[in-house]
Amino acid sequence: MPLSVISFSSCNPNPINVNMQIPFILAYDKNDMKEKKLKRMVKGYIYLDRIKRLPSSYDMVGHIAIIEVPHELQKEKRTIAKALMETNKKIETVLEKKSERTGEYRIRKHILLAGKRKTETVHKEYGCTFKVDPTKVYFSPRELTERQRIAEQVKPRETVMVMFSGVAPYAIQIAKKQPKVKKVIAIEINPIGHKYALENIRINKVSDKVTPILGDVNDVCKPWFRKCSRVLMPLPTESHNFLEIAAKCARKGGIIHYYTVNRDAEDFTGLKATIRQILKGKRNYRIVKIRKVLPYAPRRWKVCVDMKMV
Repeated sequence: MPLSVISFSSCNPNPINVNMQIPFILAYDKNDMKEKKLKRMVKGYIYLDRIKRLPSSYDMVGHIAIIEVPHELQKEKRTIAKALMETNKKIETVLEKKSERTGEYRIRKHILLAGKRKTETVHKEYGCTFKVDPTKVYFSPRELTERQRIAEQVKPRETVMVMFSGVAPYAIQIAKKQPKVKKVIAIEINPIGHKYALENIRINKVSDKVTPILGDVNDVCKPWFRKCSRVLMPLPTESHNFLEIAAKCARKGGIIHYYTVNRDAEDFTGLKATIRQILKGKRNYRIVKIRKVLPYAPRRWKVCVDMKMV
């Protein structure tokens, strides 16, 4: 397979002493550039021993690449951003994550490392189009497979509620995947997220199926008590605080998709006990399935509990 040689001048604008020992890769396979692997894309831009300290991948939201830079690589972060833009021409903006998701709106702090200052973008997945600003609303491109998994389960004539719906990716995917769905209720508390949801519903032509609601689920769910065939709860760190009201919304035989964070990848004993304590004396249920969705943090997993109200 042909290899391309990177010149020293293309790697770094600062001259390198050619007599020194060079501990980084001088050649790469052109096909590597097709992969969204951060470590592959910065080969030749920073030293090999430094590359090993990078995360293996990055998030892509529309034209925006979002990366995590370890503390020890902060001096190289703009070089890393430059490498991303030069090796993936679809990238027009590179942002660095500077915080965990915080607050009621689940928003991170970001800083611009390279490219355009425009943070509103258009993101596409599974035939859906989402206008979104990842600096102002919650949106995770890593959840696309999970969104599709849920959408594929929805049957004709179901009434589906999506709590904490953000810019409405779950609601829209459901409406597009199952055009015979009766109604999808999308509840979001962030006014900016709700604004994007309204626009995305229009863009994807599902206004006849998706009803967006701005508000707190504790305040706006009452009209749908015992009427929902399916309730989604994609708020893993706080969902336990809303499980009781989700159970009130689900009709008999309805399904709740309860997302939470678990410290063990296989042992769900504590998780089951928490659910039992919350719903004891309020609703009868049966756990259908518990599955790992994504790594959430070191030794912590985002999981989904599919439970049926009986």
